[in-house]
Amino acid sequence: MKRVMARAAILILILVLALAAPAPAQTYPEKPIRIIVAYTPGGGNDIAARLMAPKLSEALGQPVIVENKPGAGTNIGQEYVARSAPDGYTLLLGSPAITINKSLYKNLSFDALRDLTGVSMFAYSPNILAVNPNIPAKSIKELIALAQSKPGKLTFSSSGAGSSQHLTGELFNLRAKVSSLHVAYKGTAPALTALISGEVDMSFTNIPSALPHIKSGRLRIIANTSDRRAELMPEVPTLKEAGIDVSTIVWYSIMAPAATPRPVIDKLAGALKKIPHTPEMKKRLADLGAEPVGNGPDEFNKFLRDETAQWAEVIKAAGVKMQ
Repeated sequence: MKRVMARAAILILILVLALAAPAPAQTYPEKPIRIIVAYTPGGGNDIAARLMAPKLSEALGQPVIVENKPGAGTNIGQEYVARSAPDGYTLLLGSPAITINKSLYKNLSFDALRDLTGVSMFAYSPNILAVNPNIPAKSIKELIALAQSKPGKLTFSSSGAGSSQHLTGELFNLRAKVSSLHVAYKGTAPALTALISGEVDMSFTNIPSALPHIKSGRLRIIANTSDRRAELMPEVPTLKEAGIDVSTIVWYSIMAPAATPRPVIDKLAGALKKIPHTPEMKKRLADLGAEPVGNGPDEFNKFLRDETAQWAEVIKAAGVKMQ
Protein backbone atom coordinates (compact mmCIF):
# COMPACT_ATOMS: atom_id res chain seq x y z
CA MET A 1 0.00 0.00 0.00
CA LYS A 2 2.81 2.39 0.93
CA ARG A 3 4.50 1.61 -2.40
CA VAL A 4 1.30 2.43 -4.32
CA MET A 5 0.90 5.69 -2.41
CA ALA A 6 4.54 6.60 -3.07
CA ARG A 7 4.09 6.00 -6.79
CA ALA A 8 0.93 8.07 -6.78
CA ALA A 9 2.75 10.91 -5.01
CA ILE A 10 5.54 10.81 -7.58
CA LEU A 11 3.05 10.92 -10.45
CA ILE A 12 1.25 13.87 -8.85
CA LEU A 13 4.58 15.69 -8.39
CA ILE A 14 5.51 15.09 -12.04
CA LEU A 15 2.12 16.39 -13.15
CA VAL A 16 2.42 19.50 -10.97
CA LEU A 17 5.91 20.22 -12.27
CA ALA A 18 4.75 19.73 -15.85
CA LEU A 19 1.86 22.11 -15.36
CA ALA A 20 4.09 24.64 -13.63
CA ALA A 21 6.78 24.52 -16.32
CA PRO A 22 6.41 27.35 -18.85
CA ALA A 23 5.55 26.36 -22.42
CA PRO A 24 8.47 26.59 -24.88
CA ALA A 25 6.96 29.53 -26.77
CA GLN A 26 6.40 31.50 -23.56
CA THR A 27 10.06 31.55 -22.59
CA TYR A 28 11.65 31.23 -26.05
CA PRO A 29 14.08 32.72 -26.84
CA GLU A 30 16.22 33.01 -23.72
CA LYS A 31 19.60 33.28 -25.46
CA PRO A 32 21.09 34.28 -28.83
CA ILE A 33 19.89 32.55 -32.00
CA ARG A 34 22.17 31.52 -34.86
CA ILE A 35 21.22 31.47 -38.55
CA ILE A 36 23.53 29.12 -40.44
CA VAL A 37 24.17 30.14 -44.06
CA ALA A 38 25.50 27.24 -46.13
CA TYR A 39 27.23 29.64 -48.54
CA THR A 40 30.26 31.91 -48.49
CA PRO A 41 29.75 35.54 -47.40
CA GLY A 42 28.58 38.13 -49.90
CA GLY A 43 26.14 36.15 -52.05
CA GLY A 44 22.38 36.49 -52.24
CA ASN A 45 21.70 33.97 -49.48
CA ASP A 46 24.17 35.60 -47.12
CA ILE A 47 22.74 39.05 -47.85
CA ALA A 48 19.19 37.82 -47.23
CA ALA A 49 20.20 36.35 -43.86
CA ARG A 50 21.93 39.57 -42.80
CA LEU A 51 18.92 41.63 -43.84
CA MET A 52 16.65 39.37 -41.83
CA ALA A 53 18.74 38.91 -38.69
CA PRO A 54 18.50 42.38 -37.06
CA LYS A 55 14.74 42.56 -37.65
CA LEU A 56 14.23 39.08 -36.21
CA SER A 57 16.35 40.14 -33.24
CA GLU A 58 14.08 43.15 -32.67
CA ALA A 59 10.97 40.97 -32.87
CA LEU A 60 12.24 38.27 -30.50
CA GLY A 61 14.32 40.34 -28.07
CA GLN A 62 17.53 38.32 -28.45
CA PRO A 63 20.63 38.69 -30.65
CA VAL A 64 20.42 36.84 -33.98
CA ILE A 65 23.85 35.93 -35.33
CA VAL A 66 24.62 34.91 -38.92
CA GLU A 67 27.25 32.20 -39.29
CA ASN A 68 28.59 30.91 -42.63
CA LYS A 69 29.25 27.19 -43.05
CA PRO A 70 29.80 26.66 -46.79
CA GLY A 71 30.94 23.54 -48.59
CA ALA A 72 29.84 20.34 -50.35
CA GLY A 73 27.12 22.08 -52.33
CA THR A 74 25.55 23.45 -49.10
CA ASN A 75 25.35 19.97 -47.55
CA ILE A 76 27.76 20.86 -44.72
CA GLY A 77 25.55 23.68 -43.47
CA GLN A 78 22.35 21.69 -43.99
CA GLU A 79 23.62 18.69 -42.04
CA TYR A 80 24.99 20.88 -39.26
CA VAL A 81 21.54 22.30 -38.59
CA ALA A 82 19.80 18.95 -39.09
CA ARG A 83 22.02 17.47 -36.35
CA SER A 84 21.66 20.46 -33.99
CA ALA A 85 19.50 20.50 -30.88
CA PRO A 86 15.85 21.05 -31.89
CA ASP A 87 15.35 24.01 -29.59
CA GLY A 88 15.01 26.94 -31.99
CA TYR A 89 18.48 28.35 -31.33
CA THR A 90 20.17 26.95 -34.45
CA LEU A 91 18.35 27.76 -37.69
CA LEU A 92 19.17 27.37 -41.39
CA LEU A 93 18.91 29.94 -44.15
CA GLY A 94 17.10 27.62 -46.56
CA SER A 95 17.54 27.85 -50.34
CA PRO A 96 16.60 25.78 -53.43
CA ALA A 97 19.56 23.47 -52.66
CA ILE A 98 17.37 21.95 -49.93
CA THR A 99 15.00 20.53 -52.53
CA ILE A 100 17.63 19.82 -55.20
CA ASN A 101 20.36 18.01 -53.25
CA LYS A 102 18.11 15.21 -52.03
CA SER A 103 18.04 13.83 -55.61
CA LEU A 104 21.37 15.20 -56.80
CA TYR A 105 23.58 13.54 -54.16
CA LYS A 106 23.10 9.82 -53.67
CA ASN A 107 25.02 9.20 -50.44
CA LEU A 108 23.90 11.94 -48.07
CA SER A 109 23.99 11.02 -44.39
CA PHE A 110 20.83 13.04 -43.74
CA ASP A 111 17.46 13.63 -45.37
CA ALA A 112 16.56 17.32 -45.57
CA LEU A 113 12.81 16.72 -45.72
CA ARG A 114 12.94 14.32 -42.77
CA ASP A 115 15.56 16.03 -40.60
CA LEU A 116 14.62 19.68 -41.21
CA THR A 117 11.31 21.50 -41.13
CA GLY A 118 10.24 24.71 -42.80
CA VAL A 119 9.43 27.76 -40.68
CA SER A 120 8.72 30.45 -43.28
CA MET A 121 9.77 31.50 -46.75
CA PHE A 122 11.15 35.00 -46.33
CA ALA A 123 11.36 36.16 -49.96
CA TYR A 124 11.84 34.91 -53.50
CA SER A 125 13.22 36.02 -56.84
CA PRO A 126 12.46 34.56 -60.27
CA ASN A 127 15.20 33.49 -62.60
CA ILE A 128 15.01 35.15 -66.00
CA LEU A 129 15.72 33.76 -69.44
CA ALA A 130 18.19 36.09 -71.16
CA VAL A 131 19.82 35.67 -74.57
CA ASN A 132 22.77 37.18 -76.40
CA PRO A 133 21.46 39.97 -78.71
CA ASN A 134 22.88 38.12 -81.73
CA ILE A 135 20.24 35.43 -81.21
CA PRO A 136 17.40 36.38 -83.59
CA ALA A 137 14.60 35.24 -81.26
CA LYS A 138 12.73 38.06 -79.51
CA SER A 139 10.02 36.00 -77.80
CA ILE A 140 9.65 32.67 -76.05
CA LYS A 141 7.91 31.09 -79.04
CA GLU A 142 10.58 32.33 -81.44
CA LEU A 143 13.33 30.98 -79.18
CA ILE A 144 11.67 27.56 -78.95
CA ALA A 145 11.22 27.45 -82.71
CA LEU A 146 14.91 28.32 -83.15
CA ALA A 147 15.98 25.64 -80.66
CA GLN A 148 13.79 23.04 -82.36
CA SER A 149 15.26 23.93 -85.75
CA LYS A 150 18.79 23.39 -84.37
CA PRO A 151 18.62 20.35 -82.06
CA GLY A 152 21.56 20.31 -79.65
CA LYS A 153 23.07 23.49 -81.08
CA LEU A 154 21.86 26.24 -78.72
CA THR A 155 23.77 26.48 -75.44
CA PHE A 156 22.88 27.86 -72.02
CA SER A 157 25.19 28.83 -69.17
CA SER A 158 24.69 28.43 -65.45
CA SER A 159 26.50 29.18 -62.20
CA GLY A 160 27.38 25.50 -61.84
CA ALA A 161 26.22 21.93 -62.35
CA GLY A 162 23.25 21.15 -60.12
CA SER A 163 22.45 24.82 -59.47
CA SER A 164 18.89 26.11 -59.76
CA GLN A 165 19.99 27.94 -62.93
CA HIS A 166 21.20 24.69 -64.47
CA LEU A 167 18.11 22.71 -63.49
CA THR A 168 15.78 25.46 -64.67
CA GLY A 169 17.43 25.10 -68.08
CA GLU A 170 16.94 21.34 -67.99
CA LEU A 171 13.29 21.80 -66.98
CA PHE A 172 12.87 24.20 -69.91
CA ASN A 173 14.33 21.55 -72.23
CA LEU A 174 11.91 18.99 -70.84
CA ARG A 175 8.76 21.11 -70.99
CA ALA A 176 9.51 22.95 -74.27
CA LYS A 177 10.70 19.73 -75.93
CA VAL A 178 14.05 21.19 -77.00
CA SER A 179 17.63 20.00 -76.51
CA SER A 180 19.79 23.00 -75.66
CA LEU A 181 23.18 22.13 -74.15
CA HIS A 182 24.29 23.12 -70.66
CA VAL A 183 27.66 24.81 -70.06
CA ALA A 184 28.62 25.16 -66.39
CA TYR A 185 30.70 28.02 -64.99
CA LYS A 186 32.04 28.74 -61.53
CA GLY A 187 29.48 31.33 -60.50
CA THR A 188 26.89 33.67 -61.96
CA ALA A 189 29.38 36.37 -63.02
CA PRO A 190 31.45 34.16 -65.38
CA ALA A 191 28.25 32.58 -66.72
CA LEU A 192 26.97 36.05 -67.65
CA THR A 193 30.33 37.05 -69.10
CA ALA A 194 30.15 34.02 -71.38
CA LEU A 195 26.63 35.01 -72.45
CA ILE A 196 27.58 38.63 -73.18
CA SER A 197 30.61 37.56 -75.22
CA GLY A 198 28.56 35.10 -77.28
CA GLU A 199 30.36 32.05 -75.91
CA VAL A 200 26.90 30.70 -75.08
CA ASP A 201 23.48 31.63 -76.47
CA MET A 202 21.27 31.99 -73.39
CA SER A 203 21.13 31.73 -69.63
CA PHE A 204 18.62 31.27 -66.84
CA THR A 205 20.03 33.80 -64.44
CA ASN A 206 19.00 36.19 -61.67
CA ILE A 207 17.58 39.69 -62.11
CA PRO A 208 20.11 41.80 -60.12
CA SER A 209 23.12 40.34 -61.93
CA ALA A 210 21.60 40.62 -65.39
CA LEU A 211 19.75 43.94 -65.08
CA PRO A 212 22.70 46.31 -65.83
CA HIS A 213 23.54 44.30 -68.96
CA ILE A 214 19.90 44.28 -70.09
CA LYS A 215 19.69 48.06 -69.67
CA SER A 216 22.90 48.53 -71.64
CA GLY A 217 21.64 46.33 -74.49
CA ARG A 218 24.30 43.67 -74.02
CA LEU A 219 21.62 41.11 -73.14
CA ARG A 220 18.01 40.63 -74.22
CA ILE A 221 15.47 39.32 -71.73
CA ILE A 222 12.92 36.85 -73.07
CA ALA A 223 10.94 35.67 -70.03
CA ASN A 224 10.85 35.19 -66.29
CA THR A 225 10.49 31.77 -64.77
CA SER A 226 8.03 32.29 -61.92
CA ASP A 227 4.24 31.92 -61.85
CA ARG A 228 3.65 35.64 -62.21
CA ARG A 229 5.37 38.67 -63.67
CA ALA A 230 8.04 40.26 -61.51
CA GLU A 231 7.31 43.62 -59.87
CA LEU A 232 10.73 44.82 -60.99
CA MET A 233 10.02 43.85 -64.64
CA PRO A 234 6.24 43.82 -65.12
CA GLU A 235 6.60 44.02 -68.90
CA VAL A 236 8.43 40.68 -69.11
CA PRO A 237 6.12 37.66 -69.66
CA THR A 238 6.39 34.36 -67.84
CA LEU A 239 7.16 31.08 -69.55
CA LYS A 240 3.74 29.83 -68.47
CA GLU A 241 2.10 32.62 -70.46
CA ALA A 242 3.60 31.00 -73.57
CA GLY A 243 2.25 27.61 -72.55
CA ILE A 244 5.56 26.28 -71.18
CA ASP A 245 4.94 24.63 -67.80
CA VAL A 246 8.03 25.97 -66.05
CA SER A 247 7.81 27.63 -62.65
CA THR A 248 11.05 28.06 -60.72
CA ILE A 249 12.21 30.64 -58.22
CA VAL A 250 15.23 31.39 -56.08
CA TRP A 251 13.95 31.53 -52.50
CA TYR A 252 15.28 32.47 -49.09
CA SER A 253 13.77 30.92 -45.98
CA ILE A 254 14.24 29.90 -42.39
CA MET A 255 14.31 26.20 -41.47
CA ALA A 256 14.87 24.37 -38.19
CA PRO A 257 15.68 20.85 -36.99
CA ALA A 258 12.65 18.62 -37.51
CA ALA A 259 11.89 17.94 -33.83
CA THR A 260 11.74 21.64 -32.87
CA PRO A 261 8.55 22.15 -30.80
CA ARG A 262 5.66 23.54 -32.82
CA PRO A 263 5.11 26.48 -30.41
CA VAL A 264 8.70 27.60 -31.10
CA ILE A 265 8.21 27.18 -34.86
CA ASP A 266 4.99 29.21 -34.69
CA LYS A 267 6.66 31.99 -32.72
CA LEU A 268 9.45 32.26 -35.29
CA ALA A 269 6.97 32.10 -38.17
CA GLY A 270 4.83 34.81 -36.58
CA ALA A 271 7.78 37.20 -36.59
CA LEU A 272 8.96 36.19 -40.07
CA LYS A 273 5.50 36.73 -41.59
CA LYS A 274 5.67 40.44 -40.77
CA ILE A 275 9.31 41.32 -41.38
CA PRO A 276 9.48 41.08 -45.20
CA HIS A 277 6.37 43.23 -45.64
CA THR A 278 7.62 46.35 -43.86
CA PRO A 279 8.21 49.26 -46.28
CA GLU A 280 11.93 49.33 -45.45
CA MET A 281 12.40 45.61 -46.06
CA LYS A 282 10.34 45.57 -49.25
CA LYS A 283 12.61 48.27 -50.67
CA ARG A 284 15.77 46.44 -49.66
CA LEU A 285 14.47 43.19 -51.13
CA ALA A 286 13.58 44.97 -54.37
CA ASP A 287 17.21 46.07 -54.63
CA LEU A 288 18.07 42.35 -54.68
CA GLY A 289 15.41 41.64 -57.30
CA ALA A 290 13.40 39.81 -54.63
CA GLU A 291 9.79 40.00 -53.47
CA PRO A 292 8.46 39.39 -49.92
CA VAL A 293 6.60 36.23 -48.94
CA GLY A 294 6.34 35.54 -45.20
CA ASN A 295 4.18 32.40 -45.30
CA GLY A 296 3.53 29.87 -42.52
CA PRO A 297 5.11 26.47 -41.79
CA ASP A 298 2.34 24.32 -43.30
CA GLU A 299 2.25 26.19 -46.59
CA PHE A 300 6.03 26.32 -46.77
CA ASN A 301 6.49 22.60 -46.03
CA LYS A 302 4.02 21.73 -48.81
CA PHE A 303 6.08 23.92 -51.16
CA LEU A 304 9.23 22.03 -50.10
CA ARG A 305 7.63 18.67 -50.89
CA ASP A 306 6.36 19.86 -54.28
CA GLU A 307 9.72 21.39 -55.21
CA THR A 308 11.59 18.24 -54.19
CA ALA A 309 9.33 16.14 -56.42
CA GLN A 310 9.79 18.52 -59.37
CA TRP A 311 13.59 18.54 -59.15
CA ALA A 312 13.70 14.76 -58.71
CA GLU A 313 11.83 14.44 -62.02
CA VAL A 314 14.16 16.89 -63.80
CA ILE A 315 17.37 15.36 -62.43
CA LYS A 316 16.28 11.88 -63.45
CA ALA A 317 15.02 12.89 -66.91
CA ALA A 318 18.13 14.95 -67.72
CA GLY A 319 20.52 12.43 -66.19
CA VAL A 320 22.16 15.12 -64.05
CA LYS A 321 24.98 13.76 -61.90
CA MET A 322 27.52 15.41 -59.67
CA GLN A 323 31.13 14.62 -60.54
